[in-house]
Amino acid sequence: MAIDLIDRTGKQLVLTMQEYSLFVYDAVTNLFRPPRYWPDFLIQSDVIGFGSAFIVLLSGFFTGGVLALQSAATLSEFGATAMTGRFVSLTMIRELGPVLTGIMVSGRNASSMASELGSMVVTEQIDAMRALGVDPMRKLVTPRLFACISMLFFLTIIADAFGIVGGGAVTVFMSGQDGTQYFSSAWEALRYPDILQGLVKPLFSGFIIASIGCFYGMRTTGGTQGVGRSTIQAVVTSSVLIIFVDFLVTRIMLGLFPPL
Repeated sequence: MAIDLIDRTGKQLVLTMQEYSLFVYDAVTNLFRPPRYWPDFLIQSDVIGFGSAFIVLLSGFFTGGVLALQSAATLSEFGATAMTGRFVSLTMIRELGPVLTGIMVSGRNASSMASELGSMVVTEQIDAMRALGVDPMRKLVTPRLFACISMLFFLTIIADAFGIVGGGAVTVFMSGQDGTQYFSSAWEALRYPDILQGLVKPLFSGFIIASIGCFYGMRTTGGTQGVGRSTIQAVVTSSVLIIFVDFLVTRIMLGLFPPL
């Protein structure tokens, strides 16, 4: 019985990965074949980018503040509180900015993509589009995929910037340190590999969020309960994959650009 369960689970996993690979290939190659739905791309960019900006801003600001509090408390034991800006900027730009932005956008947009597309599937709107000669992948999935990749890049920059500002606010107004020293330390600590590492990760995160959200939405079955299951699966899977891919990218980038 246990062997049969493992066998079925393994086959289902392989089948799902195969379906996902074909799904992603179709979504990506649609960009290079007409027709291209640029208005849908702009609409999704507004929904994902502007709609997520406020929560990304707040999460980045308070994360930077927490980093400043914790690092100042630890560094004070060694008389190195002047390094607070360096610690906050490197941590935000290398890791926490991209990862937190990806997870926040995943909770907001992967769920909305899965629920929206899943609702269209169970109400047979997708079938109606096909009957009218419109490719749902080209119309619904491809714009969301490239809009999410583009917007997550800029949202990560916002999170990084406000994280450093939040750390500076805590450093100046709560820890009583010099603001000029904080921002000078934050700026001087950065190298191009650090910035490159922080800006490559959101490209992968955006791809994961949109592809997973649309994938589970388009394969929804079982009515309204199926929509709920697809939404949960999309958020959980995309969040785990974001952290896993972040680990892989970090390992590769550290191998290419070893720390000094």
